[in-house]
Amino acid sequence: MVRTQPLVSILTTGGTIASRRFADGARPALAAEELVAGSAEAGVELRTREVLHLDSSSLLPEDLDAVRSAVVAELEHPSVTGVVLTHGTDTMEETAMLIDLMHADPRPVIMTGAQRPADSPDADGPANLSAAIAAAVDPLSRGRGVLIAMGGTLVPARGTAKFDSAADAPFATVRADLPRPLLTPTSIAGTRVDIVMLYPGVDPSIIGWCAGAGASGIVLVATGSGNTHPRVVDAVADAIGRGVVVVVCSRVPRGEIVATYGGGGGAVDLAARGAIISPWLRGPQARIALQALLAGGAGHADVAAFFAAE
Repeated sequence: MVRTQPLVSILTTGGTIASRRFADGARPALAAEELVAGSAEAGVELRTREVLHLDSSSLLPEDLDAVRSAVVAELEHPSVTGVVLTHGTDTMEETAMLIDLMHADPRPVIMTGAQRPADSPDADGPANLSAAIAAAVDPLSRGRGVLIAMGGTLVPARGTAKFDSAADAPFATVRADLPRPLLTPTSIAGTRVDIVMLYPGVDPSIIGWCAGAGASGIVLVATGSGNTHPRVVDAVADAIGRGVVVVVCSRVPRGEIVATYGGGGGAVDLAARGAIISPWLRGPQARIALQALLAGGAGHADVAAFFAAE
């Protein structure tokens, strides 16, 4: 049979977009078919599949692997025009990054969610889902990797973070034209990468604890342009000496991170001791990138080359 209209696969994972409010708080309650009901777009055929039924805050690495694998499985069908993935907004930037890192297919993957539960009088999920479906069949979406459609915006996954906990359009990117270096598809479950937030008075032994607990990589969310205290630099050097790959990003939401300051605790000092600077990716996405790199067998030089290509 010759298909006369585009086919969009809709994968659901739970999140606020599928939630209803209960006495003990909102939680995912809508099945995939219920979520999509009423969202049919004129001239578009929809195919629905439920992958997970969870709040995104509770996702584990194996769940992210399962979601990415589900997307890959849908794109194995040549008749599919694009994929829409509904997801909670708490960790949408991480799942979006993981898929985008390994998504070489030109067909679009559009992620969407909601800020208000489905039974809210002003629920935003239906409009977001409709916009995501429209983006999935838009030829202009091809070749752009993973995109996030929410609140009337369409932003690329790479470099994106949730900047607002309540706005209809909660996601924004640190830079809209970031390149998309791709990685060989791999599973991240079983590869541990920790995040350490740096602040005045942080105990440097946290870094050693992460290394001793089995982390193959650590992402430091540093101050300013990647700066910290000299004692932290010493702890980082020790962890690197033990084979841990350390990436440094910034807790500042926007702007390029350039190693500028020395004095024993600056980004210049961290880089001199073997840490890798992430110019654009912030903590959550830098962690996913490092996790995927290490899971795929990358060494220090490979990781450095990836972040240099951001």
